[in-house]
Amino acid sequence: MKVLVAVKRVVDANVKVGVKSDGTGVDIANLKMSMNPFDEIAVEEAVRLREAGVASEVIAVSCGVAQAQETLRTALAIGADRAVLVESAAELQPLAVAKLLKALVDKERPSLVILGKQAIDDDSNQTGQMLAALAGLPQATFAAKIVVARGRATVAREVDGGTQTLSLQLPAVVTTDLRLNEPRYVTLPNIMKAKKKPLETLKPEELGVDVTSRLKTLKVSEPPKRSAGVKVADVKALVEKLKTEAKVL
Repeated sequence: MKVLVAVKRVVDANVKVGVKSDGTGVDIANLKMSMNPFDEIAVEEAVRLREAGVASEVIAVSCGVAQAQETLRTALAIGADRAVLVESAAELQPLAVAKLLKALVDKERPSLVILGKQAIDDDSNQTGQMLAALAGLPQATFAAKIVVARGRATVAREVDGGTQTLSLQLPAVVTTDLRLNEPRYVTLPNIMKAKKKPLETLKPEELGVDVTSRLKTLKVSEPPKRSAGVKVADVKALVEKLKTEAKVL
């Protein structure tokens, strides 16, 4: 069984970002970049399936700039067998990424596609669902547990009221939630081995996909600064302020 895992290069989760002076977007110049945390969980789960003998090959895929090769090398160090980069300098919106992944699904014919439920840079939470729709595959989102056996994937997913369990006929698309697993620490020997694993580079045109943006960002601005709190002398003063000044949200 072949598993395809999509990963995205994003600003490291521990880095504070700011808005460009012209308001056209987020300034990521000279910032540390890492693999999207939800995608790291997806890679870990795919590698665990291979280690358990359920999967035979794990393919890591990324769409974006040439520097995304570093992110793919991290996926290879975690345990992916090979990687594919669809290189494009254009702004790739969720629909464009879903179309590129659909083309790769048609090419690689995986039994299971695993993605992070969302990327921490735009929080769109759309690519997995769009891919499933384009490819005509069953899907399970926000997966907290995945069991693959006898041509089906049983997925426990977190919903508002608790947990919902779905049974999907493979091939299928699954997106990961935080509680699915704890990604392993990448060791130096595995980082060195990752450098020798195959990494293929393609262009969107080679896959016959138009990545033209459908959405236009008009302006990006930081949230307003929060005003300082006010100290009161006693409970009576607090109650009075709550009655006269507190706003109902």
